Amino acid sequence: MTVTKEAPVAGEPTVHPRRSWTANVFKARESGIVLALIVLVAFTATQNSRFLSGQSIRDILLGTAILAVLAVGQAIVMITRNIDLSVGSVLGLAAFAVGSLMRDNPGLPVIVALLAGLGVGAVCGLVNGALVRFGQVPALVVTLGTLYAYRGVSYFWAGGQQINADKLPASFLDFGTASVLGVPWLVLIALLVLVAAGIVLRSYPAGRELYAMGSSPQAAQLAGIRVGRNTTAAFLVSGALAGLAGVLFAARFGTVDAAAGTGYELNVVAAAVVGGVAVFGGSGSAWGAGLGALLLTVIGSALAVLDINQFWQQAIVGALILLAIGADRLVAVRVAKALKKRDSHV
Repeated sequence: MTVTKEAPVAGEPTVHPRRSWTANVFKARESGIVLALIVLVAFTATQNSRFLSGQSIRDILLGTAILAVLAVGQAIVMITRNIDLSVGSVLGLAAFAVGSLMRDNPGLPVIVALLAGLGVGAVCGLVNGALVRFGQVPALVVTLGTLYAYRGVSYFWAGGQQINADKLPASFLDFGTASVLGVPWLVLIALLVLVAAGIVLRSYPAGRELYAMGSSPQAAQLAGIRVGRNTTAAFLVSGALAGLAGVLFAARFGTVDAAAGTGYELNVVAAAVVGGVAVFGGSGSAWGAGLGALLLTVIGSALAVLDINQFWQQAIVGALILLAIGADRLVAVRVAKALKKRDSHV
């Protein structure tokens, strides 16, 4: 039996089943990160075999888990053409709040600590989103202000004191080091966040709307997308994940003070950008942000093992950010030229 292909109806756009080449560019960037990781790990291992020891790999994964959770939240915000610079301060505030809660109530289960951290972070994220949405103030300015505001709350609350590990319940500290089938709980939680965020962004309308907003907020508004509501939701998710990262931070390190998470915001932005999340919005993925977090953590560990000055880590991260931004602009220019050429043939 011969199957005939129906001719397209007049006036209907022809649908091409192939993936856009821009998507392939960012897929290639994620593959490039994996390749860079393989080369970096292989080279470092040849110089110092201890780099691939069980404890070294465990430390890298634990460090990546916290940064990856933060980077996923940052990626969600950046996809909407915004940025959240307050994540480090939200992490610190949530870590101190949860540490205080567990110190004063040692019988509480770990799940309560996780929910408390998510709650503290969600409130901070909601404040950020409301200020951006209703104040019509750029997210860069808003979150720079709340970065200092949340940090100030932490210092006022702490009053110069810190929470030591010997004051925290053993069950909470064990959570920071315990494993399931050899995989630390912190890593499993980070993987769960990555999978959930990746599925929502890729397969659900709510996720696709965020990409549309980042590509063109005006067009998204005209298409009926609730830009203001989605912007608030993106900041709320970022804040909640920063609060979750604060719980993981407190459980892993045990000792928490008002300065916890200081400087994290720049590493988080770097992880997202290096992982392929466009600084101009509209593209990127949760998986890319997670790979970016892993790459930055491995770079830090490799330089320490190779006994290279810490300055070079900052220089390398800065160079990676510049390369990522340059790649984004190159893609944007190529897309604009391709669209212009296509329109000229219509």
